[in-house]
Parts: sequence; structure tokens; C-alpha cells
Amino acid sequence: MARFILNVNGAQHDVDVRAEESLLFVLRNCLNLTGTKYGCGEGQCGACTVLIDGRATRSCRVPVSSAEKLKIVTIEGLEQNGKLTSIQAAFMDEDAMQCGYCTSGMIMSATSLLNRMPHPTDEQIVMAMNGNICRCGTYPRILAAIRRAAQAEKEAS
Repeated sequence: MARFILNVNGAQHDVDVRAEESLLFVLRNCLNLTGTKYGCGEGQCGACTVLIDGRATRSCRVPVSSAEKLKIVTIEGLEQNGKLTSIQAAFMDEDAMQCGYCTSGMIMSATSLLNRMPHPTDEQIVMAMNGNICRCGTYPRILAAIRRAAQAEKEAS
């Protein structure tokens, strides 16, 4: 066991875990941030996506020892003062979820995309979301939600 200090959602957290423990395990089981989901455990489905220093990252593949001193944001850290982000609101407006299991990972990947590229084309959206799997098949609604969020950000600026 080793002690690590993690910056998660703007707060410092001390955790005592094995260095090779996954960030996903620490988020869910030590910090009780259960919005990040365990899917495949191999970084292939996207359910465990978080932002690390602003980039969409599969937390199941990140050893906690590699995450120390980095800025980690989970789905719980997106809303500010009770206000949803444009992508969170767009997912709700477009009914871009069915069972909801993939939703947090989808939102985190879309957030990373829109932070890097505020006005993506459909092709850029598809490329950025590749690797996020929705077993319910709501891909058309997810695409529409990302388009809606990009438009809302454009109108707000």
C-alpha cells in the first residue's frame, strides 16, 4: 500500500492503495464517485472515461500512481453551482440515453471534444466518439446532442 494525493473535481484526496490499482477502482471504491462506470476493464468501451488534464482518458487503464498531480474530472465534477454543462443539458434534451450506463463516458468524451474543437463536423464527432460503446444503440441521438451542445456554445459566445 502507498499513499497518493489525487486532484479530483477540484479537491485534494489522500488515498492509500496499491500503486498499480486502477484510477477507476479508486474513484468508485475509495472516493465513492460512482458516476464513472466499469465496463470492459480494457479501455475499449468508454464507460470509465474521465478527463485527465482536459483529455478524455479511460480510467480503467490508468494506474493510480500515474494519476497523482494530474487534474482529474469525473462526471460529478462537470456541473457548476447546480447548473449542467451544455453537453449534459443537450443529452437530456435529445434523450441521448436509454439504459444510461454509457452516458457518463459519452458525456466526458464529448466534453473533451468540444473543449478542443468547439464546432466539430459530424465526421469529427464520430471520430472523437469512436470507442465509446452504447449497447442500446442511441448513436443518432448522441450525435444530435453533441451538435446541439456545440450550437448552444456558439450562440452563448
